[in-house]
Amino acid sequence: MEPTIIFQDNDLIVLNKPSGITVNKADTTRYEKTIQEWLEDNKEIKFLTEKVDKNEDFIKRSGIVHRLDKETSGILLVAKNLPSFKILQQQFKDRVVKKTYIALVHGRLLPKDGDITVPLGRLPWNRKRFGMLPGGREAVTIYKTVGNYTLKNKKKESLSLLMLNPKTGRTHQIRVHMKYIFHPIFSDLLYAGRKTAKEDRKLLSRLFLHASEIIFYHPVTKELLSFKSKLPNQLEEFLFEYTTLES
Repeated sequence: MEPTIIFQDNDLIVLNKPSGITVNKADTTRYEKTIQEWLEDNKEIKFLTEKVDKNEDFIKRSGIVHRLDKETSGILLVAKNLPSFKILQQQFKDRVVKKTYIALVHGRLLPKDGDITVPLGRLPWNRKRFGMLPGGREAVTIYKTVGNYTLKNKKKESLSLLMLNPKTGRTHQIRVHMKYIFHPIFSDLLYAGRKTAKEDRKLLSRLFLHASEIIFYHPVTKELLSFKSKLPNQLEEFLFEYTTLES
């Protein structure tokens, strides 16, 4: 499955990224096609790279302004020229950009709405994972419960569908924060725990996390823009087939 273009003009592209595709090229992605390579190979997309130093992040990242985890689907923002890239990156740094994610997590959250403020960092003993670390970088996630479900299995486990707004953009932030409050995301191989993730994967082959909306200012016109991406069919079908919505 390939990404689709939600919007594009002379300065930026808004993509809908499917689950299962890595965003940026790296030594570990030599045998898979990334979003970055898809952008470089797409003849419908023209980047303005004249007089741009090849060492600029804009060139190295093929205009990709931020990132999504491989198994996370949804909205990804790409700049088509260096000035737009820098302006959009600055909006992320200044926390001007507003992002919304949808996630299904284990358990029922009490309170239903709240915030998680826990500093995060890469774990020294496992460089692939992040966690709560004293002295780590500030990380804030706002959550709101939008539905409670019961899993159709022998345990009749409670699940919660959440709308999440990360105020910071740390790697794996939402996934780690949900684990920290003992409500890991459904089918999360890294953070749900080995036994739980194994059982989840029998029902859902991907992480239940979707970047559903982004709001930012156009880098040239300064117009406030908002783009949405509906929940992928696989996640919708999972809710319909394997869960019951509680009243």
